[in-house]
Amino acid sequence: MDMLSYLLFLIVLCLYVLIVGSNVLLIVVICVNRSLHEPMYMFLCSLFVNELYGSTSSFPFLLVQILSDVHIISAPLCFLQVFSVYTYGCVEFTNLAAMSYDRYVAICHPLQYNSVMTSRRIAILISITWFPPFFFVAVTVFLSSSLQLCGNVINRIYCDNHSIIKLACEEPRVNNIYELVMTFLTVCVPGSVILYTYMRILKVCFPGSKQTRQKAVSTCTPHLASVINFSFGVSFEIVQSRFDMNNVPGMLRTILPLYFLTCQPLFNPVLYGLNVSKIRNLSKKLILSKLQHLF
Repeated sequence: MDMLSYLLFLIVLCLYVLIVGSNVLLIVVICVNRSLHEPMYMFLCSLFVNELYGSTSSFPFLLVQILSDVHIISAPLCFLQVFSVYTYGCVEFTNLAAMSYDRYVAICHPLQYNSVMTSRRIAILISITWFPPFFFVAVTVFLSSSLQLCGNVINRIYCDNHSIIKLACEEPRVNNIYELVMTFLTVCVPGSVILYTYMRILKVCFPGSKQTRQKAVSTCTPHLASVINFSFGVSFEIVQSRFDMNNVPGMLRTILPLYFLTCQPLFNPVLYGLNVSKIRNLSKKLILSKLQHLF
């Protein structure tokens, strides 16, 4: 083991601890404070749970692989990793679409907000956020696991479905078609919802008063920043999985997947924890109360 591996292990471990700590803190703050039991915060809580799920499904294995001299993974664990990473990405996009719909109703139909965003509708939206992605990705993993493979080397820091498909002995036509359909359902559909809601928000805000525009900016900026950030991470992953990256420096091939795994789990808690005043104030109060008990 060289010093670079130990340094990388330490960096990844610190990132993981920071991700877990920040997301757990915000989940606890939202759950224990009844003043935050509102639609926007319920969607945020779902988002933070997904950040924990995504990071926990990949970081522990990544830490083990950094310290290992032989980078080997069993087939079942590889498919489990594909399932975890893909469901994380699909849930993230769907959750962001549900949040954009919530912001659309709050800004464009403020008088009907409470009647539209009922507890039942919130439960339905959160269920749609989680259950369909798990089903779609489960079918993907089933199709890939049934392939006969003529190779066993994946040049990635974690398993991904496209790399497995490329190892197939025969042309995996069914897998390729289903992957396109799944991409449309889990990326294009939520992306269209986000695009449509923001077009409607802009249409309402531009002719409106200065107060309306300020409210829209304050409530939509964190969400829009999160969408853009995650879109960059997904774009990096698509480019790396679809194109030959052998001519790209090894360090860059390592950093890009790490950005995908850490960009949202680390970015979202910091973004919402600092920008949403209710969460920021209650988080400070919780941390200070715990420190007072300790000292």
